[in-house]
Amino acid sequence: MSQAPIKFAYWVPNVSGGLVVSTIEQRTSWDIDYNRKLAQIAEKAGFDYALSQIRFTAGYGADNQHESVTISHALLAATEKLKVIAAILPGPWNPALAAKQLATIDQFTQGRIAINLVSGWFKGEFHAIGEPWLDHDERYRRSEEFIRALKGIWTQDNFTFNGDFYRFRDYTLKPKPLQQPHPEIFQGGSSRAARDMAARVSDWYFTNGNTVEGIKAQVDDLRTKAAANGHAIKVGVNAFIIARDTEEEARAVLQEIIDKANPEAVKAFGHEVKNAGAASPEGEGNWATSSFEDLVQYNDGFKTNLIGTPLQIAERIVALKAVGVDLILSGFLHFQEEVAYFGEHVLPLVRELEAGRRVEKAVA
Repeated sequence: MSQAPIKFAYWVPNVSGGLVVSTIEQRTSWDIDYNRKLAQIAEKAGFDYALSQIRFTAGYGADNQHESVTISHALLAATEKLKVIAAILPGPWNPALAAKQLATIDQFTQGRIAINLVSGWFKGEFHAIGEPWLDHDERYRRSEEFIRALKGIWTQDNFTFNGDFYRFRDYTLKPKPLQQPHPEIFQGGSSRAARDMAARVSDWYFTNGNTVEGIKAQVDDLRTKAAANGHAIKVGVNAFIIARDTEEEARAVLQEIIDKANPEAVKAFGHEVKNAGAASPEGEGNWATSSFEDLVQYNDGFKTNLIGTPLQIAERIVALKAVGVDLILSGFLHFQEEVAYFGEHVLPLVRELEAGRRVEKAVA
């Protein structure tokens, strides 16, 4: 288990509809004023990162979206310590544009920008914006070239690269990012191609929500591969957090979310993501074993089971850390008030447990 404190990130709600495909009330807004205030609350609460989402088309209850890099910069301007991870999609972006954008933001914010490279799972979105849709493993080959090109642009002068997807000749970017050796690079996915790519080139690997046992199997596989490549990688796990004063209250909220799910939107989302996974050589992906109830939360966040009292959640977070998790990527129903509650009631218990101190009861 890492001796470093486990880190916390939250999903930026820059997409309308929140993080559950449900008609339950969500006191969460995708507008910029709400998101600026949320970033300030999260920073005060002890969160390390915010992750902006990338969407180009409406669907699955998400009719409106703010562009990820733009809103990331806006949130950085509203905070002092929080690092923001901007989601970027190969195809609409190329490495030269991404490298220049993020280097500039890095300079403006004293090194607080990172990238989440999204290889793409939604074929309809690529078609809608006129981008070619590559086969599953080709998408990850392109993403790996994208990352190798980013690293080269950010760390070298007179950079030359001859790939199948991207080519550079004697290119020097100035100014380079402040972060050394470069801004952190995150990626997701659970297919063999995704994990193998992460084990070669990424700094962080995001996985969908899962049980402790399921996550341990992924972490062990990933770290074994990375070690064989002489590479080190950290792991973040998605979790939808429902922290309440009693377990009964928390479970009632979960049940209401599921009871008020939008069946058509959930089934449509499930169809798309399961098709994407089935296209991989091994025939499965992030959502291969997801039930209807799991799919109500986009990234299987209910599976991680951070649902209950502050102490129950803190104990489960430390159990995740024990199997190699370095970061919890958090979603909430009512973001502003629940992020504040988490910072006040859950995070201090996590730090107590990490320090080996016995916690008799949750913070009052």
